[in-house]
Amino acid sequence: MSRVEQMLYTGHPERWWTIAPALGFAAPYPPTPEWGMFDGGGALALHHASADHPAGSVHLHVQVDDLDAAERALDGFAVTRGEMSGVGTLLTVTTREGVALTVAARPAHAMPDDPEVAVEPIWFANDLDEPRRILEALGFRAGIVGDAGGWVELTAPGGGMVALHALGSAETADEASIGLSFLARGDLDALAERIRAAGVDAAVIDEAFGRTIRFPHPDGGHEVWINGLQDDLHGYHREG
Repeated sequence: MSRVEQMLYTGHPERWWTIAPALGFAAPYPPTPEWGMFDGGGALALHHASADHPAGSVHLHVQVDDLDAAERALDGFAVTRGEMSGVGTLLTVTTREGVALTVAARPAHAMPDDPEVAVEPIWFANDLDEPRRILEALGFRAGIVGDAGGWVELTAPGGGMVALHALGSAETADEASIGLSFLARGDLDALAERIRAAGVDAAVIDEAFGRTIRFPHPDGGHEVWINGLQDDLHGYHREG
C-alpha cells in the first residue's frame, strides 16, 4: 500500500518537535536537527533547510510496499531509479511542469492506527491530469473533486492524502509546486487548543467550504493550514 510522506525543509525543527505531537503525530525515534520523522495519518518528515532546499519548501515522497511494482505502474511517466544514503533505492518521477516526487520502500516502524490528523500536501499545477494519473498509478483514489476541475483530493490506502489544486484558481502559489497542508477529522476547536498549548497562536476560521485551523509557519511566509472535513459539497462531488 502507498503512504504519503510530507517532507518539510525547515530552519526551526525544534518548533515542529512540539507542533507535531500537538497534531497527534508521534516520532518512532528521537529527531535530530538534521532529520526527524513523525507518524500519524501518513508521515511528516523534517529535514534541515539548505541552499538547494530553502526553509519552508515541501517535497512529496510516497512510501510503497513493492518498489518494483510501483516502477512498473509508473511506466509511461518520466521515472529515474537511483540510490540515496539512508533510504536505499529511490524512484524519482518528474512531471512536464517540473515537479519531482520520490518513491521508496515503506519503512518498518509503527504508526498510529486511527489518526485524527493526516498529512495532505497540496500539489499546485496548471494541468491536474498528469499529477492525478501518477498518484492513481501508485494506488491513490479520488474522493472530493471540484465540479469545475480545479480541485481533487486523493487518498493513499496506507495513510495520508494529496490535494491537487489548479493554479488558475489558487491564491497561495503562482507556479507548479508542493505546499504544506494537513487534514483534521476530529474537533477543530479542541485541536486548535492543543496547538495553542504547544505555544503556537492557532485560530479556527470559517471558510465557504468548511472550517480550517491556521497558525504561523515557523519559517515565515504563508500560514500553515489544517482543513477540517468538507461536508458542504456545493460545487464539488465525491468519486469512488
